[in-house]
Amino acid sequence: MVRADEAVTAAGSTRSGPARSRSRWLDPRRGWITAALAVLTAVVLAAHAVVPNRWGNLGSLVETFLPWLGLAVPVLALVGLWRRSATALTAVLLPAIVWLNLFGGLVTDKSGGEGDFTVLTHNVAAANRDTAGTVKLLNGSGAEIVALEELAPSAVAAYSTGLADRYPYHVVEGTVGLWSTYPIGDVRVVDIRIGWTRAFRASVATPAGPLAVYVAHLPSVRLKSASGFTAGRRDHSAQALGDAIEAEKLPKVILLGDLNGTMNDRSLAPVTSQMRSAQGAAGDGFGFSWPSAFPMARIDQILSKGGLKPTDSWVLPADGSDHRAVAADYRY
Repeated sequence: MVRADEAVTAAGSTRSGPARSRSRWLDPRRGWITAALAVLTAVVLAAHAVVPNRWGNLGSLVETFLPWLGLAVPVLALVGLWRRSATALTAVLLPAIVWLNLFGGLVTDKSGGEGDFTVLTHNVAAANRDTAGTVKLLNGSGAEIVALEELAPSAVAAYSTGLADRYPYHVVEGTVGLWSTYPIGDVRVVDIRIGWTRAFRASVATPAGPLAVYVAHLPSVRLKSASGFTAGRRDHSAQALGDAIEAEKLPKVILLGDLNGTMNDRSLAPVTSQMRSAQGAAGDGFGFSWPSAFPMARIDQILSKGGLKPTDSWVLPADGSDHRAVAADYRY
């Protein structure tokens, strides 16, 4: 027989059990570290432009891999669930919203049908041991205009011979080259302030009209323990390339090349501020191109100005290079 006071105690336990369970989820003392990390992630995403570059080009390094900060959202959400913290789970919404605002438009397919011509750029890598495979990839790409970077002198003949049937017009300046099904003329080297030729400008006579095509390979960047993200030479070259493109007389301009930087990198603003990314305007996804085995950044770019309309953009399969080729369709 249960006494009255025992019944009351039992009933109280029954009522207080769920209350204590709910309080574990709503306890404001839980998850503050996770919440703080979520807010910090949101701040870096939203204010990446103010992350200073004076300390080892930290700002450019963050901007190069900026989309990957989105991985913090599911990780922090799982920690919040494990900690059973409403505070943390609410805070995780902040970086999720900011990331979607920055990159949500990139994850949808924005292609708009066929264009008047297709362009392609590929850093074929000086150490490429399968030039025949790369030639096959390029010949089968369907592109009318092809730019190649990091051409080893010993490999130029192989590319010239292998692409001759598909691309009767070509020019090579230094370690960069242009192959085309359309006539090429008015070729001029672009000085990007590195002491040797890694950029030039040419006029391509497409059936729709003349097109100024710039081919460029900006200096490489390195991540070093002592000096951080070393990008000074690339940044000076970006300014020189931007100045040349700004002075271009032809109204319709395309830039093809390995810029060793992403569209988010502020140091490429002399170029990117005046040109439109084919991937951003007409691609499907981020279009990462480097490194080839597991692409983590799009440093190979197809950019345009002067009313050219990108209608599609894509990344080609891996070949013998450490980069993947990228291509885009354009309407003149």
